[in-house]
Amino acid sequence: MRTDDLEGEDHARLILPQLRLDDLLSELQARLETVVATRDRVHGLLEAVVSIGSDLDLATVLRRITEAAARLVDARYGALGVIDDEGEGLAQFITVGVSEEEIEAIGHWPLGLGLLGLLIKEPHSLRLPEISAHHASYGFPDNHPPMRRFLGVPIRIRDVVFGNLYLTEKTGGGDFDEEDEVVVTALATAAGIAIENARLYQETRRRERWLQASSEISNALLSGTMPEDVVGLVARRAREICDADLATVSLVDEAAREFVLTAADGEHAQDFRGLRIPIDDAVAASVYIEGMSLLLEDGRAATGTNVPSGVPAGPTLIVPLGVGASARGVLTVVNEPGGATFGDATRRLLEPFAAQAAVALELAERRRDIERLLLLEDRDRIAKDLHDTVIQRLFATAMTLMSVIKITQKPDVAHRVQRAVDDLDDTIRQIRSTIFALKIEPGDDSLRSRVYMIVNAAEETLGFASSVRLDGLVDTAVSPKTGEHLLAVLQEALSNVAKHAKARQVGVTIDVRDELTLRIEDDGTGIPADGRRSGLRNLADRAESLGGSLSTRDGAHGGTVLTWRVPLQ
Repeated sequence: MRTDDLEGEDHARLILPQLRLDDLLSELQARLETVVATRDRVHGLLEAVVSIGSDLDLATVLRRITEAAARLVDARYGALGVIDDEGEGLAQFITVGVSEEEIEAIGHWPLGLGLLGLLIKEPHSLRLPEISAHHASYGFPDNHPPMRRFLGVPIRIRDVVFGNLYLTEKTGGGDFDEEDEVVVTALATAAGIAIENARLYQETRRRERWLQASSEISNALLSGTMPEDVVGLVARRAREICDADLATVSLVDEAAREFVLTAADGEHAQDFRGLRIPIDDAVAASVYIEGMSLLLEDGRAATGTNVPSGVPAGPTLIVPLGVGASARGVLTVVNEPGGATFGDATRRLLEPFAAQAAVALELAERRRDIERLLLLEDRDRIAKDLHDTVIQRLFATAMTLMSVIKITQKPDVAHRVQRAVDDLDDTIRQIRSTIFALKIEPGDDSLRSRVYMIVNAAEETLGFASSVRLDGLVDTAVSPKTGEHLLAVLQEALSNVAKHAKARQVGVTIDVRDELTLRIEDDGTGIPADGRRSGLRNLADRAESLGGSLSTRDGAHGGTVLTWRVPLQ
């Protein structure tokens, strides 16, 4: 053997242990890296569990679970699908990794078809290196981000599947491995406990709000609060109970056969107020007539084309506001498109709330009817007393004074007595006018009652109540056409006094004899010489169109006396 061969063998003996040591060190380093990675993942899992369990708001918990799952397995996209009450589709879909613009471009969230539906029907973990290769793959809608790799894990609450975690596309590339599945499964187990706690807390809070709202509405109605204000309170509390984006109350106008949207609270509420919808054209008609709640996935279908344009309306729940003879309308809660649907738990809370609100409204209406009846009875008693006692005494006094005039020899005494008689006659006419006013019932559409309505309405702008005196056959001798002109002139004249006169007293007199005379006297600043005459011109035109005239003069104690006179038709 040559010397150089011996030297080569010795050299190999020296190098071989070193190579083995390098391999062992490399393996040790790899295992250490694996241990460190596992430790970091375990720490990340523990942090995620603590994070999702530290909040009791269900929406926040679901969002945190989705974000934690995507973060733990380095997934680019993550989603959590909440299964609906029927167990056949998705009621809610929370996503991470997809922008709002992309979600809007895609449209509606997944309904639970394809692989998502497979996990609903067969709730067990599923890992795929290629989504499109699976037999259950349903494809993606337009504008959907491309996705290939997939990991799905169910979330259970007490052996009942609540939803599923869906993860796609690892950030660094590659497939989801068994360790990813184990980590997400562990997170799903902790998520089930956190979700159950959040749901129980949410249910407790809802029931607490339900009790408070029901008590508040009943107390408000029975304590004399105006029903219009209470209806607004019903909408506000219904939205809070259901955690909805919008709530509306639609009462029925039986005469017009229409739903009148009386109150709204929440997003876009101002676009709904005052909306009138024919009952026959509204999907809510079945709720009102049959007394059965209705759940819609698309709220725009709730009123057909009557939903204001630009108002987003997604999941919608409509419940009856009273049933049978006590039915008054419907109560509706709406979420924006993509929002959570309303489940049975929400419906079971909203239905008795709406029923109790309807009962409270009916009781309040009955109470108002009783108060109105008592008021009318009291007015009738006062009117009878004025007619049977006061007027008769005044009339007797006037007759006595008339007899005194005949026997008195002094002209100045006779003149004073005659003036007293005239004053008594004037007082009797005023009392009779007051008696007619007291006998006006709510809903009376006579000309006399409409005059009083206009005068009473002007009290707010004037700042005080005007005195009113009506003489003659106002309701029978004045034609409908002349009556409409009279009301328009009265309203405009009182409006002019409120705007320009700075008056503290206003007297309105309507006298129906051979002609119709309206006289309005105030103690204001009078009509300025250089002032505008457009308002007076309108009043004059109305008088001339009926063959009459308009005149103005200064009052005896300042102010203005406006006289509008037309012949009777």
